[in-house]
Amino acid sequence: MTDTATTRALAHPGPAEIHLEAVLHALSDPVRLSIVRDLADTPRELACSYFVLPVTKSTTTHHFRVLREAGVIRQTYRGTAKMNELRRAELEDLFPGLLDSVLIAAAAETARQAG
Repeated sequence: MTDTATTRALAHPGPAEIHLEAVLHALSDPVRLSIVRDLADTPRELACSYFVLPVTKSTTTHHFRVLREAGVIRQTYRGTAKMNELRRAELEDLFPGLLDSVLIAAAAETARQAG
């Protein structure tokens, strides 16, 4: 019997391969930032199907891939679902305070735009 978690493993950068420019690029897109904000608001992994995004399925896949390849999220298969979790501890070790600063700034901008 084949282990689907092994056969469907996704490539993730190791800590030495995560670069500030890639992380900032990944976080600069409003759709990707909304994904990160949702992940930051929950202590558990979230399936890709959890996210209701204003883009096509193929574009959604692209956004998750950019986040994964930048080292912002970790994706694993659970059966047929692709689960997502924020790599918060690793990002904090590499870039202290960056993620929290971006999340605070994003929340402030949302509040400001709401009026």
